[in-house]
Amino acid sequence: MPKTLLRSILLLPLMAGAAVFSAAQPPRHIANVSSRAGSAPVCVDVYEYDCVDIQPQFPGGDGAMVRFINKERRYPTQAYHEGIEGRVLCGFVVNEDGSLSHISVIRSVEKSLDREAVRIISNMPKWDAGVLSDTFVPVYYILPIPFRL
Repeated sequence: MPKTLLRSILLLPLMAGAAVFSAAQPPRHIANVSSRAGSAPVCVDVYEYDCVDIQPQFPGGDGAMVRFINKERRYPTQAYHEGIEGRVLCGFVVNEDGSLSHISVIRSVEKSLDREAVRIISNMPKWDAGVLSDTFVPVYYILPIPFRL
């Protein structure tokens, strides 16, 4: 067997293996995030929403989440009187046990609306956790909270 053919045969499985490993996505790393005011920073490995086998879900599904948000939302008085509307875009981690942590505002509308959006998410019940390879994993989730008059 010629050397070049033998070399090609031996390199083919190595190249295929390298392609598989390079396509695998490692967890998204959120560094130096503190889940409670005054606590020490914590580094958490978190998967992106579309990188898990089963995405985290609010108990009862999206319809139940919309009902919860509408029931829980209290329009801040000053923002109401000033006619301020918009969508506050929030990000948070759905942990392995379904609890929510690392809640933050990604796109702000106005400070009082931002605080209300964070309060709503903080009061949510535990979610159904995300699953990757039959294991519960923390997943980063982005949720818009609408404020309309």
